Amino acid sequence: MVWNVFIAAYNLAGSILLFQKGQFLFFNYPEYQIYGGIGMAVMAICILTTVGMANNSYMFMRLCFFVWPLILIVVAVRAGFMMFQLDRQQTKIVWECNNGGQLWGTQGENTGSTDTMPSGLCSAGFHSLYIAFVFSLLIDFGLQVYAYFMCWRFKKRIEHYYALATKENNIYNF
Repeated sequence: MVWNVFIAAYNLAGSILLFQKGQFLFFNYPEYQIYGGIGMAVMAICILTTVGMANNSYMFMRLCFFVWPLILIVVAVRAGFMMFQLDRQQTKIVWECNNGGQLWGTQGENTGSTDTMPSGLCSAGFHSLYIAFVFSLLIDFGLQVYAYFMCWRFKKRIEHYYALATKENNIYNF
Protein backbone atom coordinates (compact mmCIF):
# COMPACT_ATOMS: atom_id res chain seq x y z
CA MET A 1 0.00 0.00 0.00
CA VAL A 2 2.83 2.39 0.79
CA TRP A 3 4.23 1.75 -2.68
CA ASN A 4 1.00 2.97 -4.27
CA VAL A 5 0.83 6.01 -1.98
CA PHE A 6 4.40 6.90 -2.97
CA ILE A 7 3.57 6.59 -6.68
CA ALA A 8 0.39 8.64 -6.21
CA ALA A 9 2.29 11.38 -4.33
CA TYR A 10 5.03 11.89 -6.89
CA ASN A 11 2.53 11.71 -9.77
CA LEU A 12 0.47 14.42 -8.07
CA ALA A 13 3.57 16.59 -7.68
CA GLY A 14 4.64 15.98 -11.28
CA SER A 15 1.17 16.71 -12.61
CA ILE A 16 0.94 19.98 -10.70
CA LEU A 17 4.37 20.95 -12.02
CA LEU A 18 3.29 20.12 -15.57
CA PHE A 19 0.04 22.05 -15.24
CA GLN A 20 1.81 25.13 -13.88
CA LYS A 21 5.16 25.18 -15.72
CA GLY A 22 4.76 22.63 -18.50
CA GLN A 23 4.54 25.25 -21.25
CA PHE A 24 8.25 25.99 -20.73
CA LEU A 25 9.23 22.43 -21.72
CA PHE A 26 6.45 21.32 -24.08
CA PHE A 27 5.45 23.96 -26.60
CA ASN A 28 2.31 22.56 -28.25
CA TYR A 29 -0.73 23.88 -26.39
CA PRO A 30 -2.56 20.91 -24.88
CA GLU A 31 0.50 18.66 -24.76
CA TYR A 32 1.67 19.43 -21.23
CA GLN A 33 -1.92 19.29 -19.97
CA ILE A 34 -2.38 15.84 -21.48
CA TYR A 35 0.82 14.65 -19.80
CA GLY A 36 -0.38 16.09 -16.49
CA GLY A 37 -3.77 14.42 -16.93
CA ILE A 38 -2.12 11.05 -17.48
CA GLY A 39 -0.21 11.60 -14.25
CA MET A 40 -3.51 12.28 -12.50
CA ALA A 41 -4.92 9.03 -13.94
CA VAL A 42 -1.95 7.12 -12.52
CA MET A 43 -2.55 8.80 -9.17
CA ALA A 44 -6.23 7.78 -9.28
CA ILE A 45 -5.51 4.12 -10.02
CA CYS A 46 -2.92 4.05 -7.24
CA ILE A 47 -5.46 5.44 -4.78
CA LEU A 48 -8.06 2.89 -5.92
CA THR A 49 -5.53 0.09 -5.51
CA THR A 50 -4.67 1.34 -2.02
CA VAL A 51 -8.35 1.47 -1.04
CA GLY A 52 -8.85 -2.04 -2.42
CA MET A 53 -5.90 -3.39 -0.47
CA ALA A 54 -6.93 -1.62 2.73
CA ASN A 55 -10.45 -3.07 2.57
CA ASN A 56 -9.54 -6.51 1.17
CA SER A 57 -12.00 -5.68 -1.60
CA TYR A 58 -12.07 -8.19 -4.41
CA MET A 59 -14.15 -5.81 -6.55
CA PHE A 60 -11.63 -2.95 -6.30
CA MET A 61 -8.69 -5.26 -6.90
CA ARG A 62 -10.33 -6.81 -9.94
CA LEU A 63 -11.11 -3.34 -11.31
CA CYS A 64 -7.53 -2.20 -10.76
CA PHE A 65 -6.19 -5.44 -12.23
CA PHE A 66 -8.00 -4.70 -15.51
CA VAL A 67 -7.31 -0.94 -15.58
CA TRP A 68 -3.58 -1.08 -14.72
CA PRO A 69 -2.49 -2.57 -18.09
CA LEU A 70 -4.27 0.23 -19.98
CA ILE A 71 -2.61 2.82 -17.75
CA LEU A 72 0.79 1.15 -18.23
CA ILE A 73 0.46 1.27 -22.02
CA VAL A 74 -0.57 4.94 -21.92
CA VAL A 75 2.31 5.75 -19.53
CA ALA A 76 4.83 3.99 -21.78
CA VAL A 77 3.59 5.90 -24.84
CA ARG A 78 3.60 9.15 -22.85
CA ALA A 79 7.19 8.55 -21.76
CA GLY A 80 8.24 7.98 -25.36
CA PHE A 81 6.52 11.15 -26.55
CA MET A 82 7.95 13.20 -23.69
CA MET A 83 11.51 12.03 -24.40
CA PHE A 84 11.09 12.65 -28.13
CA GLN A 85 9.59 16.11 -27.65
CA LEU A 86 12.25 17.20 -25.16
CA ASP A 87 15.00 16.09 -27.52
CA ARG A 88 13.32 17.72 -30.50
CA GLN A 89 12.65 21.03 -28.74
CA GLN A 90 15.98 21.39 -26.96
CA THR A 91 16.95 24.54 -28.88
CA LYS A 92 13.79 26.28 -27.67
CA ILE A 93 14.48 25.28 -24.06
CA VAL A 94 18.06 26.56 -24.32
CA TRP A 95 16.70 29.80 -25.84
CA GLU A 96 14.37 30.22 -22.85
CA CYS A 97 17.27 29.76 -20.44
CA ASN A 98 19.42 32.26 -22.36
CA ASN A 99 16.63 34.86 -22.32
CA GLY A 100 15.92 35.01 -18.61
CA GLY A 101 13.29 32.27 -18.48
CA GLN A 102 10.96 34.02 -20.92
CA LEU A 103 8.51 31.68 -22.65
CA TRP A 104 9.67 30.84 -26.18
CA GLY A 105 7.64 32.51 -28.89
CA THR A 106 6.51 35.51 -26.85
CA GLN A 107 7.83 39.01 -27.07
CA GLY A 108 9.19 40.15 -23.73
CA GLU A 109 7.92 43.70 -23.95
CA ASN A 110 4.40 42.77 -25.11
CA THR A 111 3.58 40.06 -22.64
CA GLY A 112 1.61 40.91 -19.54
CA SER A 113 2.63 37.70 -17.78
CA THR A 114 5.43 37.66 -15.25
CA ASP A 115 5.60 33.86 -15.34
CA THR A 116 9.14 32.66 -16.02
CA MET A 117 10.87 29.33 -16.37
CA PRO A 118 12.05 27.88 -13.03
CA SER A 119 15.71 28.79 -12.60
CA GLY A 120 16.60 25.29 -11.40
CA LEU A 121 15.89 23.90 -14.85
CA CYS A 122 18.35 26.29 -16.47
CA SER A 123 21.17 26.01 -13.94
CA ALA A 124 21.75 22.29 -14.54
CA GLY A 125 22.04 22.56 -18.32
CA PHE A 126 19.85 20.88 -20.90
CA HIS A 127 21.81 17.63 -21.23
CA SER A 128 21.76 16.97 -17.47
CA LEU A 129 18.07 17.85 -17.36
CA TYR A 130 17.32 15.52 -20.27
CA ILE A 131 19.25 12.58 -18.75
CA ALA A 132 17.54 13.05 -15.37
CA PHE A 133 14.15 13.29 -17.08
CA VAL A 134 14.68 10.09 -19.09
CA PHE A 135 15.89 8.14 -16.05
CA SER A 136 12.99 9.39 -13.94
CA LEU A 137 10.48 8.33 -16.61
CA LEU A 138 12.04 4.86 -16.80
CA ILE A 139 12.10 4.49 -13.02
CA ASP A 140 8.49 5.69 -12.88
CA PHE A 141 7.46 3.03 -15.38
CA GLY A 142 9.32 0.34 -13.43
CA LEU A 143 7.64 1.34 -10.17
CA GLN A 144 4.24 1.23 -11.84
CA VAL A 145 4.89 -2.23 -13.29
CA TYR A 146 5.75 -3.46 -9.80
CA ALA A 147 2.58 -1.83 -8.43
CA TYR A 148 0.60 -3.77 -11.06
CA PHE A 149 2.35 -6.97 -9.96
CA MET A 150 1.40 -6.27 -6.34
CA CYS A 151 -2.20 -5.67 -7.43
CA TRP A 152 -2.25 -9.03 -9.22
CA ARG A 153 -0.65 -10.79 -6.26
CA PHE A 154 -3.14 -9.31 -3.79
CA LYS A 155 -6.08 -10.25 -6.04
CA LYS A 156 -4.81 -13.82 -6.23
CA ARG A 157 -4.39 -13.91 -2.45
CA ILE A 158 -8.04 -12.94 -2.00
CA GLU A 159 -9.13 -15.60 -4.53
CA HIS A 160 -7.06 -18.32 -2.85
CA TYR A 161 -8.34 -17.39 0.60
CA TYR A 162 -11.94 -17.56 -0.61
CA ALA A 163 -11.31 -20.95 -2.24
CA LEU A 164 -9.72 -22.26 0.95
CA ALA A 165 -12.41 -20.85 3.21
CA THR A 166 -15.29 -22.33 1.22
CA LYS A 167 -13.77 -25.78 0.72
CA GLU A 168 -15.74 -28.59 2.32
CA ASN A 169 -14.32 -30.46 5.32
CA ASN A 170 -12.29 -27.47 6.28
CA ILE A 171 -11.93 -25.78 9.64
CA TYR A 172 -12.39 -22.33 8.11
CA ASN A 173 -16.06 -22.47 7.15
CA PHE A 174 -18.15 -19.32 6.96
